[in-house]
Amino acid sequence: MIEVHHLENSRSQRVVWLLEELGVEYELITHRRDPSTLMAPDSLRAVHPLGKAPVIRDRARNGRVIAESGAIIDYLIHHHDAEERLAPPRGSDAWERYCFWLHHAEGSGMPPLVMGLVFSRLGQPPVPALARPLGRLFARGVEQQYLGPEIRRLRDFWESELVAEPWFAGKAFSAADIQMSFAVLAMAGRGGLAGYPRLEGFLAACREREAYRRTVSLIGEFRLAGD
Repeated sequence: MIEVHHLENSRSQRVVWLLEELGVEYELITHRRDPSTLMAPDSLRAVHPLGKAPVIRDRARNGRVIAESGAIIDYLIHHHDAEERLAPPRGSDAWERYCFWLHHAEGSGMPPLVMGLVFSRLGQPPVPALARPLGRLFARGVEQQYLGPEIRRLRDFWESELVAEPWFAGKAFSAADIQMSFAVLAMAGRGGLAGYPRLEGFLAACREREAYRRTVSLIGEFRLAGD
C-alpha cells in the first residue's frame, strides 16, 4: 500500500488525484500547517529530512520513501500504470511533450508564483510594523519589474500550447496535466484566467473528472495562500 503524507492546501493534492486516477490503494496521512506561519509541521521531518509535502512511503517495497512531486509521479506511473493510461508511449512525440510539461510545472511554472506570494506578505505580520511600508514598496517594485511580466509570459505560453489540443501532452489526458493543474490553479488564484479561454477550459475539464472530484471531496481544492 502507498502511504501519502499530505500537507493541507499544498502540492500533494496532485499525488492524491493521481492515485485516484490509477485506482491504487493508499492511506492518506494529513499534516496541518502552523496557523501563524503557514509552514509545514515538524512531523513531516520524521518522514523525510526536508520536511515537505508531498511525500509517499511504499510499504510494498520495504517502506521506500519518495519526495518531490515529479519524482513521485514518475515512480507511481512506472510501478502502477503498466497499461500506459496516464503516460504516452516512451519515445513518441507525445512522450517528449509529456516530459517537458511534467518538469516545467515545478521548474519554471511555480517559482514566480511562489515568489509573488512571498513578496505579497512583506507588508503583513509577522513583518515588524515599522518595516511593512518598505516591504510593500519593495514588493511593488519586484512585481512591476519582474514578477508581473514573467507571470504574463507564462500564462501566454500555456494558453498558446493548448491551441491545438485540449491537454498539455496532446489529445489524451495524462499525468502531465495533473502536474500542471497545480500551476494553473495557482495562476488562477494569483491573477485570474480571464481572457485565457483555453486555460479556463483546461481547468474546467480537470474539475469534471471523477477522480478529481473524489480528491476534492477528501482534501479540498488547492487555493493559493492569501486568496
